[in-house]
Amino acid sequence: MFVRRLLILICIFLLVTGGFAMWLYSTLHAPVDHNSATKYVVIEKGMTANRIVDILVGEDIIKSPLAIKIYLRFIEKNTNLEAGDYMFPSPVTPLEVINLLQDGKLRTKTLTIPEGWTRFEIAPHIHEEFPVEPPVTVEEVFAMMDNVSLIEDVDSQAQNLEGYLYPTTYEFELGTHPKAAISKMVEQFRSVWRPEWDDQAHKLGLSRREIVVIASLIEKESKIDSERPLVSSVIYNRLKQGIPLGMDATNVYIAKLLGKWDGIMHKSDLEIDHPYNTRKLTGLPPGPIGSPGKSALEAALSPAETDYLYYVLNVEAEDGSHHFYSAASDFLKGKAAYQRWLSGQRGN
Repeated sequence: MFVRRLLILICIFLLVTGGFAMWLYSTLHAPVDHNSATKYVVIEKGMTANRIVDILVGEDIIKSPLAIKIYLRFIEKNTNLEAGDYMFPSPVTPLEVINLLQDGKLRTKTLTIPEGWTRFEIAPHIHEEFPVEPPVTVEEVFAMMDNVSLIEDVDSQAQNLEGYLYPTTYEFELGTHPKAAISKMVEQFRSVWRPEWDDQAHKLGLSRREIVVIASLIEKESKIDSERPLVSSVIYNRLKQGIPLGMDATNVYIAKLLGKWDGIMHKSDLEIDHPYNTRKLTGLPPGPIGSPGKSALEAALSPAETDYLYYVLNVEAEDGSHHFYSAASDFLKGKAAYQRWLSGQRGN
């Protein structure tokens, strides 16, 4: 009789245990439909597992809190649920929820800095994309770009961070301070710059700063990677011969420095007496005129071997490319053709 009762109890225990296991397994693997798939659920630091589960129950992401609490308490006791900002797809199983909660992801924001942008474009863009408390003004963000301590080992002559705010697409956590975003851009410049580039600059008889200045000019003059070494050769050839670079992009930069740029190049912008006016002065401008990307930096370090001194927009190609010339007479013909085309465009 005793043995029989014991067997019955064992059978009941096994049935209950098996049933419980089946219930737990099926509940943890059952997809749950909910209406919170398009919103972030914020899990703060220090929250207990029970508190996190209760929050998810409140969002209808978890329907059976007991099952997941048992799982975390007795089966996966070492599971760490990380603080972060989470979006949970619908449907989602409780186990998938647990896996997501171990990532610790915070909401992020994408920030794109186009190649060639100057501080004058970057500052308002950062101000708009990264509102913080207490608020900072555009002017304050712009002033943050005077923090040359970030690059004192890179460019000891720098007066600001122009040229070193690397242009690319970044992903920042929400709430990032503009100062941190600026520091990240400088760090990105450092990561792109290769040690062997310093050796190449030395072979050219130039400093890193001068390479960045040349690259910023190339960035403004051509958006076609394949012809950037040709533009670079024109710059080097003119520097060697003591001919003014004559790049209008530097005059645009002057207008921005003086707060006068209205999108149109005026005669006064070209005739102004200013250290950046490469129409009047020989040599490189005092500093970079924008943020060069990797292609422009490489072209500045490896100019093509040519005798070109001039180039004019290739209007026939309609792709932003240029015609290059060695002789002034050929350049003047190309320039005349370009001006006729330009007059026709203005007439239209």
